[in-house]
Amino acid sequence: MKVERKQRENTSSMLRRFTKKVKRSGILLDVKKSQTREKEQSRTERRKKALERNRRRKEKTRLKKQGRA
Repeated sequence: MKVERKQRENTSSMLRRFTKKVKRSGILLDVKKSQTREKEQSRTERRKKALERNRRRKEKTRLKKQGRA
């Protein structure tokens, strides 16, 4: 990223333009994503979470039918 100073422009406004350019380009998001690594879930953990989601969904629809939710 390159930002050249305009005539009669102070450093703070130049820095502001630079940060806007970086945010719009999406470079910062890519760097942040590459810095962190998520731990991969085991197969059983994924199954347990999926079963829990399904249980909650069924409970919500059941309550909705009864007029409680």
